[in-house]
Amino acid sequence: MSKAFTKESDGDDDDEVGLPPLPPGGRNYITPQGFARLKGELLDLIDNERPRIVEIVHWAASNGDRSENGDYLYGKKRLREIDRRIRFLTKRLEIAEVVDPSVHAGSEQIYFGATVTYVDDEGEERTITIMGIDEADSARQQVSWIAPVSRALLKARVGDEVALPTPAGVRTLEVLDVTYPEPGSAAG
Repeated sequence: MSKAFTKESDGDDDDEVGLPPLPPGGRNYITPQGFARLKGELLDLIDNERPRIVEIVHWAASNGDRSENGDYLYGKKRLREIDRRIRFLTKRLEIAEVVDPSVHAGSEQIYFGATVTYVDDEGEERTITIMGIDEADSARQQVSWIAPVSRALLKARVGDEVALPTPAGVRTLEVLDVTYPEPGSAAG
């Protein structure tokens, strides 16, 4: 059979391409601020972005030949992207477990939402905040709670040393400081 008559998938139905998976049977921990951001994005897509693109596609379709109509083709592609993102956000929000890190304010033990300062065995000091999978931003020193460094640090206390397995061997991290947002603050 000629290749011209085969339909190849372009991956449009792949809901979670390039997105971090949740651990099997795990929970989708997220801060209240992260939950609000995801919900806001979902509502914006449903209430604003999607209707706007539907209107453009409808207008473009009324112009005749759709095979060479850039507005129509781009609009349909954008609708698929929006629908895929809506499905993804809906699934993530359904399984989200909102955890307010401020309930641990004043604690020296590391839980979800902690901002942790540690020093490694080479003397390099770092500060990270343990966040949800869908809200962690490495540019802001936020690390997902399922990241190896987070998993090594969770449950440790100030002064504890923990082992962090890496491809280059096991590293030792010493916890120097643990902080949480104050109750009622809008950290995030």
